[in-house]
Amino acid sequence: MSEFITPPVPPMTIRFDAQAGTLSPQGPTLERRMSDLEGLFADKDAWNEAVANGNPVVYSVVSTPVPEADRELPQSITTIQPGTTAGEFWMTKGHQHPNHQGEIYLGISGQGGLLMFDGENTSWVDMAPGVIGYIPPGWAHRSINVGSEPYKFLAVYPGCAGHDYGWVLEHGMGQRVYSADSGHEFAPFFAAQA
Repeated sequence: MSEFITPPVPPMTIRFDAQAGTLSPQGPTLERRMSDLEGLFADKDAWNEAVANGNPVVYSVVSTPVPEADRELPQSITTIQPGTTAGEFWMTKGHQHPNHQGEIYLGISGQGGLLMFDGENTSWVDMAPGVIGYIPPGWAHRSINVGSEPYKFLAVYPGCAGHDYGWVLEHGMGQRVYSADSGHEFAPFFAAQA
């Protein structure tokens, strides 16, 4: 099965393989390459160079067939590859829910972080296997791989929440996350732009 189920969704079993980062039955899948992340990295020249030199896959998302529909709880596993662009860790696009809803992420493997921004305040949650990160309603959020291996997490969210990626391009995320000798460090979001 590679599509969403038409509501109402019948009771079902969903199996997930934490090591492989797969869900069964499987719904739609998504792959985001560097070229899909235009405007997100502070160093535009480094981003252009990465696109020109192989356009690597930065992250992928596999979903179950539970639809993004009112009163449903879709699930997905995101895998962010390790890497940096001009020192800035690879990340998801980040989004705000137009219909402000909460969401949870469960760390499966690797080391990551959950960066959240409500337009004024920034919050960071260190993510690792077995850690649940809670995203309150109204907070934009982005996941970041701060380790040297793929970072995988399970997301469960209300199907009616929606995804506004433009909000992040307009308002930023409060901070950026860079590689440092101690692991990672933060810098102001807009001040770091070149």
